[in-house]
Amino acid sequence: MSRDFTLSKYRELCQSLTSSGYQSMTVADYLASLEKPARLAILRHDIDRKPGNALKVARLETELGLCATYYFRYSRNLFKHDVIREIAGMGHEIGYHYETLDKSKGDYDKAIGIFQDELSEFRKIAPVETICMHGNPLTKWDNRDLWRRYDFREFALVGEAYLSFDASKVTYLSDTGRAWGGRHRVKDFLPGACASGEMMMLSSTDDVTRFVLRAHPAVCYILTHPERWNENPFDWTLSLVSDVAVNVAKTVLGYASRGLPDKRYALARHQGSARK
Repeated sequence: MSRDFTLSKYRELCQSLTSSGYQSMTVADYLASLEKPARLAILRHDIDRKPGNALKVARLETELGLCATYYFRYSRNLFKHDVIREIAGMGHEIGYHYETLDKSKGDYDKAIGIFQDELSEFRKIAPVETICMHGNPLTKWDNRDLWRRYDFREFALVGEAYLSFDASKVTYLSDTGRAWGGRHRVKDFLPGACASGEMMMLSSTDDVTRFVLRAHPAVCYILTHPERWNENPFDWTLSLVSDVAVNVAKTVLGYASRGLPDKRYALARHQGSARK
């Protein structure tokens, strides 16, 4: 049996989507477009670590004629100008993976200042039309809550990768916790989403491929974290060990998901600024 979470396995998933008639679309294009393909795949990548891996994924997608959205965190080891420019130059969307409530330890005034400064730094390198919160499972803050007090549209943004989506209109699939079924998710949910029994059973990338080919959802919204997808056996093993350790920590701390979003992240909480 081939290893999961390799670039080869991701290639197989992408090729299955294209052979089934899915057209790729960035987050910004999806949110801005009035007319959409009958079947579309929104490919999103959250760059939490290893920007070099993101570059490998971007090259693979470009080779296959796909476009995707890449959300980079603003930190010394991740804010790599050359990597961001190269990915943008391939035609992919660059977005800002903000974590400002975490950085400000819940101080909203400080958080919005950090947000404005970091967004400005990103826009010196590439256009940024959408943002996406970074959901650290081990902090008590939800960075999306920043928009309970402020409005991201005031920063000339088209949308937010969680808050701007209607969970009833997309099929959201995420590799968070190395488990597509969602059992290790803490903050990685679209507001208002409810996980079906079939979705909860997804375990491997092959399961995801079979599910998409069988169910043919009109809109597949697929999140991956490139640091998790490695061909090199040593890097792959390190990623596996890291994922297992984090998942154990989530369970011990009582954060592990039971497949449904926590009531704290319900859609109603964010309707004020995100869905006017």
